[in-house]
Amino acid sequence: MEWSDTGIVLSARRHGESAAVVSLLTEHHGRHAGLVQGARGRRGRGLYQPGNTLAARWQARLPEHLGRYTCELVRAQSSMLLDDPPRLAALAAVCALTEATLPERHPYPQVYGALGHLLDALEASAQWAETMVRWELALLGELGFGLDLAACAATGAVDDLAYVSPRSGRAVSREAGAPYAEKLLPLPPFLAQTEGDAAASAADIVAGMRLTGWFFEKHVFAEQGGRMPPARERFIDRLRAGAAPPDSPTAA
Repeated sequence: MEWSDTGIVLSARRHGESAAVVSLLTEHHGRHAGLVQGARGRRGRGLYQPGNTLAARWQARLPEHLGRYTCELVRAQSSMLLDDPPRLAALAAVCALTEATLPERHPYPQVYGALGHLLDALEASAQWAETMVRWELALLGELGFGLDLAACAATGAVDDLAYVSPRSGRAVSREAGAPYAEKLLPLPPFLAQTEGDAAASAADIVAGMRLTGWFFEKHVFAEQGGRMPPARERFIDRLRAGAAPPDSPTAA
């Protein structure tokens, strides 16, 4: 049994002296793990970093076996971000969240494509943090827990959307939600607008990640008996501490 595919490294966990169990999000085979001999050697340490894109060949005697990977580097995303700690922290958070939420060996071509778009944004876009929050919203949708932020759940209005119902996941306008504001989740302005509008502040990004995090905790991790990945929490802590994304209005 064998196949070849392109995959993005999500993690590489030590196995023995020099090997590692590498988890990839592949284009056609979903989140898939395999053993890599020598992954902790000089060459492998740079190859199997989260966020790198690899050309992978997987082989096993039976489909249900762990199997073995042999890989070649396509794109060294992690090394491109070494001099930019906020973006590198975001990359770690995204890879950890992908691994923690997607079931193994189930194809998610839309998630794979969206993750590739996010990697491009992390490398080159001034609005990479907004793209990251939108990616989390899309991931929730692919898992079956999408939010409806197009119009107010109470009035149908499409303007001045300021809240999200923690129960239904639907947007609520400022006027309709005012009496219940303490029970609603804040909707940051950049999520109530189309992509490409003015950049969000660090506080807006934190609010966006609190919003998506609420629904990940409620629908995904509660069912799994798990918790949000520590890498994502560290990224949010960085933003809360005032390390705003580069090129944002709050960056000094």
